[in-house]
Amino acid sequence: MSKKETINLIDTFSEFKELKSIDKSTLMSVMEDSFRSVIAKMFGSDENFDVIINPDKGDFEIYRNRKVVEDDEFENENTEIKFSEAKKLDEDCELGEDITDAVDFLGFGRRAILNLRQTLQSKILELHKGNVFTKYSQKVGEIVVAELYQIWKKEMLLLDEDGNELYLPKSEQIPTDFYRKGDMVRAVVAVVENKNNNPKIILSRVSPVFLERLFELEVPEIHEGLITIKKISRMPGERAKVAVQSYDERIDPVGACVGVKGSRIHGIVRELRNENIDVINYTSNMKLFIQRALSPAKVSEIVLNDVDKKAEIYMRPEEVSQAIGKGGLNIKLASMLTGYTLDVYRQLDEEEETEDIYLDEFNDEIEQWIIDVFKKIGYDTAKSVLAVPRQDLLKRTDLEEETIDEVLAVLRSEFEEEEI
Repeated sequence: MSKKETINLIDTFSEFKELKSIDKSTLMSVMEDSFRSVIAKMFGSDENFDVIINPDKGDFEIYRNRKVVEDDEFENENTEIKFSEAKKLDEDCELGEDITDAVDFLGFGRRAILNLRQTLQSKILELHKGNVFTKYSQKVGEIVVAELYQIWKKEMLLLDEDGNELYLPKSEQIPTDFYRKGDMVRAVVAVVENKNNNPKIILSRVSPVFLERLFELEVPEIHEGLITIKKISRMPGERAKVAVQSYDERIDPVGACVGVKGSRIHGIVRELRNENIDVINYTSNMKLFIQRALSPAKVSEIVLNDVDKKAEIYMRPEEVSQAIGKGGLNIKLASMLTGYTLDVYRQLDEEEETEDIYLDEFNDEIEQWIIDVFKKIGYDTAKSVLAVPRQDLLKRTDLEEETIDEVLAVLRSEFEEEEI
C-alpha cells in the first residue's frame, strides 16, 4: 500500500460535509472504530488488531498480532501464523510467541474499501446528527438567523451557517411575511425534535418568545435585567400587548422600551411586519392592570370574580368600541394578558336605563351563547344591537342570517310592546 494511495483514501473521507461539525480527535476515534468494524466483519474479530490513525500525516497503519504455531498445527489464519511464514518476518521468532506484522488494507480489495467508506459515513452522519440535536436543544428560545433555501406550501427550509437544515412552518410565519430564496430570515428556535435520531429544528416568528427576544436585543435595560417583561399577548402581524416592570424607580419601563420618538420599538415593529405593539406598566393590582390593558379606552368601573377569573367592565357607551377594538382584537389581547375573561358593559344613565334593556334579560327567548357573541363585540343592550345595520351584524358575529333575524325580531317586539 503506497503512501499516495493511503492519503487519497483519507482524502475521500474529508469529502463528507458533516465533518465540519466534528472535532479532530473525535474524527480520529470514529475512523478507528470504522476500521475495526470492517475488520471484525472480515475476520470475525478485531481484538488482535492495532489501528493507528496519523492525523498529522493524514494516513493510517494497521497491525495484526498472531501466535506462531507449527506449520502442521496451523488452523486459524486470523489469530495464528505458520512458523515458516513467521521466520520470513522475524528470523529470531520462536514457537508460541506473538508476532506483529503490518496489514495492507487496500490489499483486502475494493469491497473492503467500499464497506469502510459506508461504515465511516454512517458513523459520521450519526455523530453529526447527535451534535446538531445537542446544539439546537440548547438554543431553544434563542433567535437564529438563517438563509432561505427552499419554499414549500406548508413550510420553508432554511440553512444555518454550517449548512444545517432548519424549518419554518407556515403556521409559525407571520401572515404578512414575504421572503424570496436567498433572503436571511430571523426567527426563534421553538422545538427540536429527534425521531429515529433524525433531528428536526422548528423555528417560529409568531411565538411570544420571539417578541420577547427582540425586545432584549433592542432595549439594553431589558438585556441588563433592569426591566423585566412580565407578560406578552400577541396576534402575530396585527397587534401585541407587552407588560413591563422596572426594579429601578428612576427608570420608566414603558419609555425605555419605546425609546425617543419610538426609536427602539420601530425596529421591532418592522421585523414583525408592522405589528402594532402596546407597551404597558405591569402591576399586581388586577383592576388597575385590566384598566391599563384595555387602554386607550377609559374604564368607569370593574367588578372582579377572582374565583372564575372573570371581570365585568363598565364604561361609557362612547368608550366601548375602543375597548373592544377592531374585530374584538383589543379586548381579546387584554384578556390574554390579564388571564381574565372580560365582559364589557355600557354604563347607562338612569334615563337611558329606563329606555334600554340589557341583552342578558332576554335569555329566556335568546340562547345565552348567542347573547355572549353580541357582548364579545361590544353590544350588550337591545338598542345597541338594533342600532347596527343587519349586514354589519352578520359580518361581525359570523352568526347565521336566520339567527340574526330571530334576535332582531325578539328585540324589536319588546320595544313595540312598550310603545303600545
